[in-house]
Amino acid sequence: MKKKTAHPARTFHVKNMTCSCCIHLLRKELSVDGVEIHDIRLGTLQLSIDPKKITWKKIETMLEGYGFEILRDKEKMLVEQIKQAVIELVHHSTYNAMVRNSDYLVERFGMSYPYISSLFSKHEGTTLEKFTILHKIEKVRELIEYGELTLSEIAYMMGYSSVQYLSTQFKSITGISVTEYRVTPANSRSGIDKLGPGGLFLQDRR
Repeated sequence: MKKKTAHPARTFHVKNMTCSCCIHLLRKELSVDGVEIHDIRLGTLQLSIDPKKITWKKIETMLEGYGFEILRDKEKMLVEQIKQAVIELVHHSTYNAMVRNSDYLVERFGMSYPYISSLFSKHEGTTLEKFTILHKIEKVRELIEYGELTLSEIAYMMGYSSVQYLSTQFKSITGISVTEYRVTPANSRSGIDKLGPGGLFLQDRR
């Protein structure tokens, strides 16, 4: 039977915590005397501390030192959850071409797409559609480099109606054609935490 902690746990909603590497990093850095990790997942961290050994302020400073941000505003928390949902759909699941991004988010959050979209734009300085496209194109670049799928298979997997549509969007974002990229893959693929405001956009010439 797990020993019950003597100290109350706190749940933090954390911005920029977008990949499994973030989880591994925080699990390692927070494995210090006085800290008990109850749960850690993308965007969320639940901890309890022994105030005689460490303070909450020190925990927050540690998180900020690694580029994370503690969210307290409810709208910002929701926006971060929306970002996580897009990342999970595009990068960490078997993308279902028959499910539109908008339908997925509406079902996930139980809110209308216009509200989700306007809230995202309000806090992120870009549209939800553009954020999603950036991640889809980055995933396409990854799949091209693996060399295991044809362009037709990649287009279907990522929800594009045709290879031509994929190729047009790919070039508008990266500045080069899909064919050129297949021949000479770029060395500047971005981490998923760098796509969007506050990070490095892929080249967008639209």
